[in-house]
Amino acid sequence: MPETIALPPIQLETKTKRPPLHKVMLVNDDVSPCAFVVLVLKAVFRMDEGQASRVMMTAHQRGACVVAVFTQEVAEEKATLATDMARKRDFPLLFTTEPED
Repeated sequence: MPETIALPPIQLETKTKRPPLHKVMLVNDDVSPCAFVVLVLKAVFRMDEGQASRVMMTAHQRGACVVAVFTQEVAEEKATLATDMARKRDFPLLFTTEPED
């Protein structure tokens, strides 16, 4: 009977690549009421009152600001949901997405 040789176990290194992240941007407009913007930020992005107010004011002062960072699918879903909330109330409030650098 032939001799069997024990070989050391093969160790494979697997590296999972993180999905690319996307920023959700709040674009300021001069029509949507501040209270409504805060309501949307709280409802869609689960911010507390203070966070939502700061994000709203930053967008108001700078023209746009980053709301949050997610995977592309989640970012697009939340941006669409937030924008749709505004459209249902006839506000021009806009949320967009863009790749994170």
